[in-house]
Amino acid sequence: MARILVILVIAAVIEAVGVVILSGGLKQIRGAREITVSEIARVVKDGCTNGKVLLGTALEAVFYGFLLYMLSRNDVSFIWPLTSLGFIITTLAAVFILGERVSAARWAGVVLIAAGVFLISYSESVKPKQNPPAQPPAMTVPHADAGQGGAPGKPG
Repeated sequence: MARILVILVIAAVIEAVGVVILSGGLKQIRGAREITVSEIARVVKDGCTNGKVLLGTALEAVFYGFLLYMLSRNDVSFIWPLTSLGFIITTLAAVFILGERVSAARWAGVVLIAAGVFLISYSESVKPKQNPPAQPPAMTVPHADAGQGGAPGKPG
């Protein structure tokens, strides 16, 4: 379990950095003023040529690769909630990298998320080990005299 938690923390940091960079890039792009094909094309072009948007999207793709790996190895009920570590790291990154001000209510939410992550990781550590699947019963060969009108071993 320690290995998966290390991978999860690395993935959460990559995701948090990706989200913060992506947010910065999206704030550089002037949004659509009206809904027209040319205006939407301009916004898409601006997004596809903005280095921060591209880097943030690439980091999110790396996180997704980590997520696919983790989901292929563990229960989704264990991995998916633990990805909420990204919310905690992203909030910290928003404060220290973007200079965002986070209210007490939001910090309370972050603390509740951290408590949930603790409970989920604890539940995995105390989860009973599953027994290997039972072997199918061995094939039996009927007695030569079975089915000849009487009970096996008795003349019919």
